[in-house]
Amino acid sequence: MSGHPLAGEVSIRPVESGDADQWQRLYIGYGEFYNSPTAGDIATRVWGWLLDPAHETEGFVAVDGGGQLVGLAHVREFARPLAGARGLYLDDLFVAPDARGGGVATVLLTSLRSLADARGLDVVRWITAGDNATAQRVYDKLADKTAWVTYNITV
Repeated sequence: MSGHPLAGEVSIRPVESGDADQWQRLYIGYGEFYNSPTAGDIATRVWGWLLDPAHETEGFVAVDGGGQLVGLAHVREFARPLAGARGLYLDDLFVAPDARGGGVATVLLTSLRSLADARGLDVVRWITAGDNATAQRVYDKLADKTAWVTYNITV
C-alpha cells in the first residue's frame, strides 16, 4: 500500500491560515470529484468562511506524518427540533487520491464523532452520492444508513 498513510500517522486539526494552498488543492479536487467546480471565487469565499470564527462553517484537515494535508472536512452545527437536540452536519469530506485506502476518512469521521460528543451533540449527519460505493463501504462500517431521501429546491 505504498503512498497510503497509515491511520496512526494522521492527525486531525482545525484549518489554519497557513493551510490555504494545500486546502485549496484538496477543495478543488473535491469539486472535480463531484463535477462541481470550486476553483476561483467559490474557493476564496469558502476559505474566508473557514477562517471566520463567527461563521457557522468549520474546517478540519487530516495531516500526515510529513505535515501534508491529505484530507478535509467541513462541518456546521444544526438544530434538530424533532429530537429537541443539536447535531453536527458534515457538508464536505474529501481524501486526496494518493492517500485513499489508508484510513484517513475513518480518522476524520471518528474525530468528528468525538467533537460532536464533546459539544453535547447527538448525531453526525451527512449525505453522499448514491453511486459513491467506495465511500459508502467506509461509511457503512462507522454509521447507520438512513431511510431519508434528499430533495433540493433550486433558487
